[in-house]
Amino acid sequence: MTAPDEATQRQIEASNPQNSTWLSANAGSGKTRVLTDRVARLLLKGTDPQNVLCLTYTKAAASEMQNRLFQRLGAWAMMDDSQLRAELRDLGELGSIDTHLLRQARVLFAGAIETPGGLKIQTIHSFCAGLLRRFPLEAGISPQFTEMEDRAAELLRAEVVDAMVLGADADVVHGLAQHFSGEGLSKITAEIASHGARFLGQMDEAALAAALGLQPDASRDDAIDIAFDGSEASIVSDLAAVFSGQSKTYVNFAADLAGLNLTSPQWDDLTVLFSKFLYAKDKTSKSINFPPSNHSKAVEAMAPIAEDVHAWMDRTATAFQHLNACAALEKTRALYAFASKFVPQMEDAKLRRGMLSFDDQIRKARALLTDPVVAQWVLFRLDGGIDHILVDEAQDTSPDQWAVIRNLAQEFSTGEGARPDRKRTIFVVGDKKQSIYSFQGADPEGFDRMRAHFKAELARVDAELHDLSLEHSFRSSSAILNLVDHTFVGERAEGLESEVSHLAFKENMPGRVDLWPAIEPENNGDPDQPWFKPVDAKGARHHTVRLAEQIANEIHRMIKSETIPSEVGRTDSYERRPITAGDFLILVQRRSDLFGEIITACKAKGLDVAGADRLKLAAELAVKDITALLQFVALPEDDLSLAAALRSPLFGLSEQQLFTLAHGRPKGRYLWQNLRDSPAMSDVYAVLDDLLSNADFLRPYDLVGRILTRHNGRKLLLARLGPEAEDGIDALLTQALAYERAAVPSLTGFLNWLDTEDVQVKRQMDSAGDRIRVMTVHGAKGLESPIVILPDTAKNTKANEIRSEIYRADPNVLWKVRKEDMPPPMTQIHDAMVAAQSRERRRLLYVAMTRAEKWLIVCAAGDTGDLDDSWYSTVADGMAHAGAVTHPLPGGDGLRLGHLDWEGLPIVTSKPVTMASPAPPDFGTVPAPNHDLGTFSPSSLGGAKVMPEDPSSFDLDVAMLRGTLIHMLLEHLPLYPVADRPSIGRALMLSQPNPIDPAEAETLITQACALIIAPHLARVFADTALSEVDITADITALDGRRMHGTIDRLIITDDSVLIVDFKSNRLVPDHPDKTPLGLVRQLAVYRDAVAQIYPDHRISAAILWTATAELMTLSDALLDTSLEGVTVA
Repeated sequence: MTAPDEATQRQIEASNPQNSTWLSANAGSGKTRVLTDRVARLLLKGTDPQNVLCLTYTKAAASEMQNRLFQRLGAWAMMDDSQLRAELRDLGELGSIDTHLLRQARVLFAGAIETPGGLKIQTIHSFCAGLLRRFPLEAGISPQFTEMEDRAAELLRAEVVDAMVLGADADVVHGLAQHFSGEGLSKITAEIASHGARFLGQMDEAALAAALGLQPDASRDDAIDIAFDGSEASIVSDLAAVFSGQSKTYVNFAADLAGLNLTSPQWDDLTVLFSKFLYAKDKTSKSINFPPSNHSKAVEAMAPIAEDVHAWMDRTATAFQHLNACAALEKTRALYAFASKFVPQMEDAKLRRGMLSFDDQIRKARALLTDPVVAQWVLFRLDGGIDHILVDEAQDTSPDQWAVIRNLAQEFSTGEGARPDRKRTIFVVGDKKQSIYSFQGADPEGFDRMRAHFKAELARVDAELHDLSLEHSFRSSSAILNLVDHTFVGERAEGLESEVSHLAFKENMPGRVDLWPAIEPENNGDPDQPWFKPVDAKGARHHTVRLAEQIANEIHRMIKSETIPSEVGRTDSYERRPITAGDFLILVQRRSDLFGEIITACKAKGLDVAGADRLKLAAELAVKDITALLQFVALPEDDLSLAAALRSPLFGLSEQQLFTLAHGRPKGRYLWQNLRDSPAMSDVYAVLDDLLSNADFLRPYDLVGRILTRHNGRKLLLARLGPEAEDGIDALLTQALAYERAAVPSLTGFLNWLDTEDVQVKRQMDSAGDRIRVMTVHGAKGLESPIVILPDTAKNTKANEIRSEIYRADPNVLWKVRKEDMPPPMTQIHDAMVAAQSRERRRLLYVAMTRAEKWLIVCAAGDTGDLDDSWYSTVADGMAHAGAVTHPLPGGDGLRLGHLDWEGLPIVTSKPVTMASPAPPDFGTVPAPNHDLGTFSPSSLGGAKVMPEDPSSFDLDVAMLRGTLIHMLLEHLPLYPVADRPSIGRALMLSQPNPIDPAEAETLITQACALIIAPHLARVFADTALSEVDITADITALDGRRMHGTIDRLIITDDSVLIVDFKSNRLVPDHPDKTPLGLVRQLAVYRDAVAQIYPDHRISAAILWTATAELMTLSDALLDTSLEGVTVA
């Protein structure tokens, strides 16, 4: 046996199921494999699948991990002894691998499939939702609660504010409005809701004042006492004397001060001091340079009293800051006054509607696990269910989420949960360098804080927390990793790790980094711009347009003439292949003008581009077309909406046809009336009439579905707008469902729901096919690509802008004021937030650079600043320290950093993938049809379809719906790559007229994906198998009656035919003879029908029980007997 390399050995150590482990994993170091290996090894050691809890950050990560695990366990089930022993050795099993262990490994797949509720590999939100549904009474919520969509939350907040304005709380709303300068209250109410717990209970006035540097009884009037301490008269007299012989400026300065009421100063006197003693720009004291050092005579004259004058100036600056603090306190009081009324009413509104936001689920789960009344009961009930906790992407875990995990694991080190006969472990993996989701509550410092916590907790029971790291990257070339290590050094490593270090696992993989010359800023408008162009449209010479075109031109050139290294198997030896569009991943910091210009330029160049990674729903053309049609249906007199719908792909009228239809109408006659009376438009009017007739009876979801299916709307829109329109259409359907859950359904209400441009759609860009992907760095987390282009690296003028309106001053919050009006304590909070943003931008750059496998390209348009002013300058400095050399690049001479050279590698040309297709069947001699009798369905032959104890028998409608959905998934998903199947499955679920609970849908998708990749079912889902085969034949055993049915899967070889029927019964017979009679009869007639088509083949029939992944073959004797005595009505 060959000893594993260092990188693999580190992974084996990290996946050891006997140890609690805290793992720091560099980008591309294989943490998903470690997670999967650890779960597999836990199961191999006899751990019950339901006692393992794996928490991931996204649903996509959970799906990927489940797929990998099922693929591995399924492969084990079919391996011979020698192969399986080798697999287990590679996994880290070093002891004796006897037949018992091999047998145990082979049954893990079936055990995982049969686990009630499936393996618990889920997001923290999914776990918390499940916990709350299990203990709804203890949590004080409805057991039927629904997750609240962002749009529903926004409308509910507005509804609560409206109720407050019209009720007894109108004064606090008006008080808030006095300090608010935004266009609407939506943003501030959203922030208040996110800090809801801080506004419950009595406001602590003293603590709030202290947070702003004020005494509890402070008032604005104190500013006068701060500025004037009684010594001012002598200072003014001395100033008049010393400045008497100076310039007019100083004489007037002393005279203005002499005019003050120093005996009983008032606000006007304080205002004069502000103008004389403070700098106009930042309102700081002039004491640092008064008189200016170049006014030597004035400096010399004032020297004897300079200390007193400067002290007065400083007191005046303190008075100004006191006023700012009082103003900030008054503003924050208005915030608390409003929020203390708003938050309880918002919570009550959600409770009455049975709705919880995602943050609510985390907070309520945390409260449930910490409530002294019920926490121990809940933990006792969970204690037998969770022995091993695995946490993925720990660097993005929020404090509330950590609190949930901490409480789940507290029994590991206390009480009965810590007993020695029960091995319990915690495994946490993350990378502080990749913490980029602070806007979602991520706490990168919590990664180290929680490591110390669990280390101390485990030490209490004499257990060790193993602190490991993975430094090898299986993804990137040494060139890219070398640049990363030289970029994030010194102060630039702050917020990442104390030392950023990477090792390339693939030492022989060639790679390069190119730094293109930056395009100088060009802000002048294009003098040749047509007058009708929008004034904010970028001219052809604008730097962002030029960079976008440069990128598109270079990609076009690279696809035509460049190559990229490609590994031969897993040998770390390489060849070259032509570059394709799918090799490119273009990452931006934000969806700015450059983002859109790049997509536009790529499309103009004829490149295959996947489009934007996030879409605004209201801006999607397909959504606009459907919405226009819905607006007409809601109000037939809306001629403009009808005209827009008629011109859309839904109807396809030309401009001339629309003009002919609309022109010359008498006054008061509507467009739809002309349409109704036009013989040439009868087909169009038939569609409109159908929608108008059903609008009052159909829910918005059903009405949109009717447009898309019955009237071919989806097909027409996709034919004109392309596959990108699919995401917008599906998101519209999702919004319709969300609206119906939140309100009494009506078409008018739904249109009002959609009346916003804030609803955004996230597209799945990890399955974009062979197309260029353009997306934000945040969206690309977890992705990789052979070639990564970073164009958005110029200086960001809004880098120090804090978008939050509410600042945290634990345990209180403060309402932000203008930067120039901030008192020092708020300025400190602001500066700390700016510094945190700066550290996160560096982590964002790290994530962006480490997405690249072989070729990283950095470019910029506009001002790049110096050193750390921009990503471009930061990378340029790293390139210089890493030893980059000058190289001709697009736009002139740039820098290139390379590792090895791939130009000398052999070139291979990829061959197009062709789908194998079965040979045309030889149908032989088919008896003449008997047209005298009607056809029958195989499912109508009578007999039980489920076993007596099957839970499905108690709710046949639900069972039939589940069966229909699993059949649909097994029909369509095998056609797609493994990685794409979960997202395709979700899209299929959304397209159904009767959607099911999202959690149940995820379970069905997971089950279907596991079945498709199961090795023992490989021939069932092979490319050569026929799917959903319609068949008609006269069945001799049933008096020649004609049967018509559909076979789920038909596998045809040279001498045999296998008929496979999918069955989703919850209770599966343990022997073919116990199969419900109705199912046996169904397969019997299928067998007899197929035998007529293939008389020389061996025909067999089997049932694939989806609940257990068992393919059960039914004997010919059983099939023959089942049809005895059957008559067809």
